[in-house]
Amino acid sequence: MVLRATGDGVEVGARDFPTNRGGLCQKGWTAADLLDHPDRLTTPLLRDRPGGELRPATWDEALDRVAAGVRDVQHRHGPDAVAVFGGGGLTNEKAYALGRFARVTLRTRHIDYNGRWCMSSAAAAGNRAFGIDRGLPFPLADLGRADTLLLVGANPAETMPPLMRHVTDLRERGGRLIVVDPRATATARQADLHLQPLPGTDLAVANALLHIALTEGWLDRAYVAERTTGFDEVRRTVAGYWPAEVERLSGVPVADLYATARALATVDRAVVLTARGAEQHAKGVDTVTAFINLALALGLPGRPGSGYGCLTGQGNGQGGREHGQKADQLPGYRRIDDPAAREHVAGVWGVDPDALPGPGVPAYQLLDALGTPSGARALLVFGSNPVVSAPRATQVESRLRALDLLVVADFVRSETAELADVVLPVAQWAEEDGTMTNLEGRVLRRRALREPPAGVRTELEILAALAGRLTDGGPSLPTDPREVFAELGRASAGGSADYAGITWDRIDADTGVFWPCPDRDGPDTPRLFADRFPTPDGRARFHAVTHRPAAEPVCADYPLHFTTGRVLAQYQSGAQTRRVAALRRAAPGGFVELHPDLAARIGVTDGAPVRVVSRRGELRAPARLSTAIRPDTVFAPFHWPGAQRANSVTNDALDPVSGMPEFKICAVRVEAA
Repeated sequence: MVLRATGDGVEVGARDFPTNRGGLCQKGWTAADLLDHPDRLTTPLLRDRPGGELRPATWDEALDRVAAGVRDVQHRHGPDAVAVFGGGGLTNEKAYALGRFARVTLRTRHIDYNGRWCMSSAAAAGNRAFGIDRGLPFPLADLGRADTLLLVGANPAETMPPLMRHVTDLRERGGRLIVVDPRATATARQADLHLQPLPGTDLAVANALLHIALTEGWLDRAYVAERTTGFDEVRRTVAGYWPAEVERLSGVPVADLYATARALATVDRAVVLTARGAEQHAKGVDTVTAFINLALALGLPGRPGSGYGCLTGQGNGQGGREHGQKADQLPGYRRIDDPAAREHVAGVWGVDPDALPGPGVPAYQLLDALGTPSGARALLVFGSNPVVSAPRATQVESRLRALDLLVVADFVRSETAELADVVLPVAQWAEEDGTMTNLEGRVLRRRALREPPAGVRTELEILAALAGRLTDGGPSLPTDPREVFAELGRASAGGSADYAGITWDRIDADTGVFWPCPDRDGPDTPRLFADRFPTPDGRARFHAVTHRPAAEPVCADYPLHFTTGRVLAQYQSGAQTRRVAALRRAAPGGFVELHPDLAARIGVTDGAPVRVVSRRGELRAPARLSTAIRPDTVFAPFHWPGAQRANSVTNDALDPVSGMPEFKICAVRVEAA
């Protein structure tokens, strides 16, 4: 994106860059409309009493209120009684500073972020298979060089439109696109082959594809023998995944399973990509692992134009999870329970390693315990809107209301900010410098075009001001993002996400810098796994995984499968995009997509109001009849609050490894409203 100041504000243009190649989606083109929006917050807000109205306040008044509330809660209940909740859209500098603030200033173990609901399952699967988590271990342009691209649970035509330029390159070269998705999405409609499984059966499909590759003799035996371990157990496990049995389970025809396996295994270059459709399940880590097993068995990772990767879901979905927002993590993707990692980072922060708290709990568990005897009594929210985005959102909203203190730093009065005791207005993307890390592991610069409006501060300034009020002579927090990034580099040095050799000047001199980059005078790493994997023995790990049903099966009372996703013109919880006139015209409200056969059975016509009811809650929205969805499944986008809130319905069952909630499938009934 290229920005230019004009007499009327800020003008957005497309930049010819390796990843988007001059393309922007509708959300990008209209991003500047928010900068001077009448709903923008330009002064802190305070609630003087429970149930009272939010009123304008001075910064000193607001920050003093936050500091006093934090001190009171921690005095009564201990350091862990205060929690921090971050976001995958924060810059690297802000994500890093938030983790440091939580662990050094607040001394709490309770910090996590909304990326737990986005990338955590793929991250955990990548770490245990490859020894590292980077969305794409190769440049995005490799997609255009592949002969076959398998997209699993991904709809980039709506969620990441510029990526489709690389898919166009693939198609123009004669390559094949295969999409696995329960819906005939805009991406699936462009595919050469669309597999339409029952939600929650992707793992079985992956094991069937590997079963076919083995029985047809398509295993890359030399690669498996030289570069991997653990294959024998996987071989035994997938032997039971007969294609006919998986067709019965998933609904994917045997012929399509064979065609997919053949398209991946009999070409020179193939890429397997997963996204939220495969990952947002209580078995998301195992599902991603099954597709990694398939890629490893075919010898794909580490070869140019081939491999396994994961598509990110937020603006800084990669960088946001590398430097300390996660409950179990320190900067550089270090584990917080690793004594060597604690010693290194504590040295950078100027504190005793023993003073750093231990691991916290994943995002949903943190939120679900708020206001209870075992949970936090105060919460500071930066860059997130969990009232709309959290699973079982009605329960999460009730837990937020039970807090002694809720502080929200945001750009507008989001649904979460409306519940807050203190709301702090923050700068927007065009008003502050910083860095982001894209899905390739490419660190990029974001440059300020103008000063924030009077009365608005950056998150770095807010954290520093709170730290000054809460500590007496302790380490101070820098507010200059360049200084923060330099400190981030020192803290990440030696970690798997090593930024030590990256500087802003180096980023500016090129089209970004790929981590790991340990030396300022040394090379960066656009392509991983060429010679070895970052595991102790240099080999990738196979892990045998088995299909298991959804956490909540359908039954007589709730006979349908419910799944969620995005639409082109809205983003995440919609707190910002719902305020852009052009986007609101394109997607004015939520809807429930259902098959015409299902609509006929329940007596619903197109556009009629319907209720989707689960064991946790309900949503009400107009019906949208479409043959793009299976007759046993209904879909709703998750961008809207109130009666149309899809996450009032979704299941909070969690993946035992990643803590990912099962957003993508639960049991519901649908009826005329």
